[in-house]
Amino acid sequence: MNTDPPIEQAAFDQVMMRRCLELAQTAQGHTSPNPLVGSVIVQNQQIVGEGFHPKAGEPHAEIFALRDAGDRAQGATLFVNLEPCNHYGRTPPCSNAIVAARLRRVVVGMVDPNPKVAGGGISRLREAGIEVTIGVEAAACQDLNEAFVHCVLHRRPFGVLKYAMTLDGKIAATTGHSSWVTGAASRQRVHQVRSTCDAIIIGGNTVRKDNPLLTTHGVADHNPLRVVMSRSLNLPTPANLWQTQTAPTLVLTQLGANPDVQKTLIEQGVEVVELNPLTPFQAMTYLYNRGLSSVLWECGGTLAAQAIADGCVQKVLAFIAPKIIGGSAAPSPVGDLGLVEMTQALTLERVKWSAIDTDYLIEGYLPTQKREI
Repeated sequence: MNTDPPIEQAAFDQVMMRRCLELAQTAQGHTSPNPLVGSVIVQNQQIVGEGFHPKAGEPHAEIFALRDAGDRAQGATLFVNLEPCNHYGRTPPCSNAIVAARLRRVVVGMVDPNPKVAGGGISRLREAGIEVTIGVEAAACQDLNEAFVHCVLHRRPFGVLKYAMTLDGKIAATTGHSSWVTGAASRQRVHQVRSTCDAIIIGGNTVRKDNPLLTTHGVADHNPLRVVMSRSLNLPTPANLWQTQTAPTLVLTQLGANPDVQKTLIEQGVEVVELNPLTPFQAMTYLYNRGLSSVLWECGGTLAAQAIADGCVQKVLAFIAPKIIGGSAAPSPVGDLGLVEMTQALTLERVKWSAIDTDYLIEGYLPTQKREI
């Protein structure tokens, strides 16, 4: 028997699910380790309630939508981009609240990969006699919460490597000068990407050469945690990153590295943590244990290669400017990966490209790598 909704209903469901995704995006950068979730309640094809999950520890999107709808939720349809939870965490199960509100139908974008949920919420609703539709705008729902899904499945933050390079593959001139490879519109896009991430990682060399801010430059109210990886702590004592009233900064270093610099940084409000060993893999493990879900690598080529080799990069954002700088010693975005034949090259999957003013953005996903532990 065909249980698919009629075409008119299916089209309406898609529109409402896209509204859920819009609501969910309101909280980008604030919900980790929780997912981004939005919810809409519809009665007679009219929205009577909306909500989104603002941050971990706060009620889930469905609860805000139910509060907004009030008595109008009875007999209505609830839309939500992620399966309602069915367990007690920081908040009670959303499935129980939905049942209590006597909704007629629930439309779910995607099943929650969290083993504590994983279909349990859907089963609870169906057992209560509520009609449940699954998989509306599923691809878009997966894309929105790709970091959350990765964290659940791999117990590691989702890593994005971002770089800007010239047409001949250089991220700076032979002198190290790099301001600016790409244009203002591309840099604005980077600021938007930063606003969706929990942390940005760079190496000590980037601090010394570029003295970056690593903020969202006002495009959003969220500035990610700024992370510097430095084994030697050969870092300048005055630097933009040490201005922690703008955004928090964390320095990851080796055990016992440069106590005097550590003391100076701590006095300026910088958090310093020693890891043994200091590697991208250990850094991502530490950040995951802090509850972070998405990490943007904005580092130089050497650290980028180490991050890729350690399986810490899942997605690549390559901004390409129509410029040629030349120089056999000019740095490239990714250092030595130990690959000696073109047939060994890592080929991006699900590749998309877009024009940003005079620049181009190519984005794609690295093939899944199995790391030897």
